[in-house]
Amino acid sequence: MKVIQVENLSKAYQIGQIGTGTISRDLERFVATKILGKEDPFLKIGETNDRSTKGGSDIVWSLKDLNFEINQGDAVGIIGKNGAGKSTLLKLLSRVTSPTTGSIKVKGRIASLLEVGTGFHPELSGRENIYLNGAILGMRKKEITRKLDEIIDFSGVERYIDTPVKRYSSGMYVRLAFAVAAHLESEILIVDEVLAVGDAEFQKKCLGKMGDISKGQGRTVLFVSHNMAAVKSFCNKGIVLENGEISFLGNVDQSISRYLDNSEQVPYKNWDIDKAPGSDFIKLLSARVFNPIGETSLNHSIDNEIKIEFEYEILKENQLFTHGFNLFNSHNIHVLSSHDKDSDTLIYAKDKGKYKKTITLPGNFLAEGAYNCSFAIMRYNPFVVVFHEQEIVSFNIIDEISINTVRGNYSGNFPGIIRPQLNWE
Repeated sequence: MKVIQVENLSKAYQIGQIGTGTISRDLERFVATKILGKEDPFLKIGETNDRSTKGGSDIVWSLKDLNFEINQGDAVGIIGKNGAGKSTLLKLLSRVTSPTTGSIKVKGRIASLLEVGTGFHPELSGRENIYLNGAILGMRKKEITRKLDEIIDFSGVERYIDTPVKRYSSGMYVRLAFAVAAHLESEILIVDEVLAVGDAEFQKKCLGKMGDISKGQGRTVLFVSHNMAAVKSFCNKGIVLENGEISFLGNVDQSISRYLDNSEQVPYKNWDIDKAPGSDFIKLLSARVFNPIGETSLNHSIDNEIKIEFEYEILKENQLFTHGFNLFNSHNIHVLSSHDKDSDTLIYAKDKGKYKKTITLPGNFLAEGAYNCSFAIMRYNPFVVVFHEQEIVSFNIIDEISINTVRGNYSGNFPGIIRPQLNWE
């Protein structure tokens, strides 16, 4: 069942001033839009919400022509860069502000947790604010009282529950605000980035509660966060916003991959010696990713070996060191690290000159997705990192339905950071 339906939703803001600038133009706008029902004549010229460029118009579209539907029980992660329009969308859905154009149809009561401080009266105590928020949602006093002990216990601020909330720290404020929003009987829960204020233990507790709400209770959750692990942990769908427009709408894994997609992925990189990363005795000249037949490639089949080659130049004689390699996935999770195990006993470079080292990642080992590599040089006794160059080269693991891979005939999503082919006996 559809609980939220958004059609042609847009929100425009005028930069630098409120109104059009003159009373006559304000009246003209009012008559055109409110009485005659026509398009706002002063919003015909406007620009996309791109904060990185300087515009020439006073009208900026924070959101532009959004269309989507959300079903009951969906947990939807709304992701995007700062300024993409995420918080504006939540404010529109929460009825905090009105759309410039378009419509929002909602079935059910909405409990919102937006910026810290929204919805609470600073002079009232925590207990009084719980009753106030319940009343705003249309709940009776008996219904709120039935939930009161559960809310206080979850928030962890029982000692200060009769203290005015203006004396709360930001963390205490968020704890109580989330407890109220999550436990009161609303069909839709909207949560902005405010959970970042809480400590790690409380964030984990909140994510667990939101998972219970969407999966166990069948309520709908909309969640904005820059923490992709948190979004992935309980959301089943995702909306990616970019410059006020929807750039992707689909399942959460695809949404996160789209958000984290790096258009600057390269399987090969080289440097001139004077600009090369390194130190006084070693300079990294090039790095490349290639397939089993020696072709430099960005995309690799999941069942093929991947070789990564590093070429460097030694500038001083008789150097003892070790090579380090790190691999990160598109969620910036550190998948693995490796170093050359013989380097504590061998002098690698008795002579100056150019050297190459190659490592091999086996087939049917990494999961599908995008990866980037880093390269480091280290010394032992004492241990010191000579240099560590991040995001040198990248590659993608692509899987197709094949009997040669772990996928077999299964076409669904595989969770997990790695996907080795294990023997079943």
